Amino acid sequence: MSEQKSDRTGLPGLMDRLQSLLPARLRRGAAVVPVVRLSGVIGAVTPLRPGMTLSGVAKTLERAFATKNAKAVALVINSPGGSPVQSRQIYLRIRQLAAEKSLPVLVFVEDVAASGGYMIACAGDEIYCDPSSILGSIGVVGGSFGFQEAIKKIGVERRLYTAGSHKAMLDPFLPENPDDVARLKSIQREIHAIFIALVKQSRSGRLKGPDDELFTGEYWAGETSVKLGLADGIGDLRSTLRARYGEKVLTPVIAPSGGLLSGLLGRRSPGAGSLAALDGISGLPDDLISALETRAIWAKFGF
Repeated sequence: MSEQKSDRTGLPGLMDRLQSLLPARLRRGAAVVPVVRLSGVIGAVTPLRPGMTLSGVAKTLERAFATKNAKAVALVINSPGGSPVQSRQIYLRIRQLAAEKSLPVLVFVEDVAASGGYMIACAGDEIYCDPSSILGSIGVVGGSFGFQEAIKKIGVERRLYTAGSHKAMLDPFLPENPDDVARLKSIQREIHAIFIALVKQSRSGRLKGPDDELFTGEYWAGETSVKLGLADGIGDLRSTLRARYGEKVLTPVIAPSGGLLSGLLGRRSPGAGSLAALDGISGLPDDLISALETRAIWAKFGF
């Protein structure tokens, strides 16, 4: 009888010892909330300076939602926006994964979740931000330059051949055509309506401001964003998750895969820097323009 008792008490002890050898996130009873960082301008910039795209973040999101013992998935967002298409595709993929795995999504805004960045934030079941975070900018913007007078001054003759009456629409080296501007604005209104519908559906019952305030493209700091219903509360990731899941909650950061191969494929990785060096002077003008454009987008929100 004493040997049987020893066996029964010894087995749990053995299991406990085996559990201690496992990574913390795989141990029984450990609350795990994987964290994914979504940062930067959304959409392709240049091959050597890629922005945030669905193809670039899909695998990372899938790994996060497949994490064993996950109680939720946390997204840390810091983006001034960019491509509406990529923004919506990332939003849809997050919601698809959340439905497939039956996991809540908690969003934490750092400096900015504006325009397309806010669209992605709307994939969260709850949105938290810092008092100094910037949220909103629910609108559509497009811009260009007019160089027709400049090329005249330096003696350049514009020669353009098209098939299709609107193929050269909004060409920066031709005078602006009011009909072309009206056509562009019509497209922008259509995209804006899609954005508004997405926000209303995602934040259903929580938006507290009128449409003519919320959807003008204006943006707000954290406290006002909460009052308007664009966010659910002020809070940082660590404090919020500990309050909800306990002091021992595990928050592994799910990082994108890196390496030379991903660099050769045009993704930012340890190999991308060496590839940029191999590119030499030829890529410098594009990279310089890309950097200036990126800086201008961030600067719009004071960063």
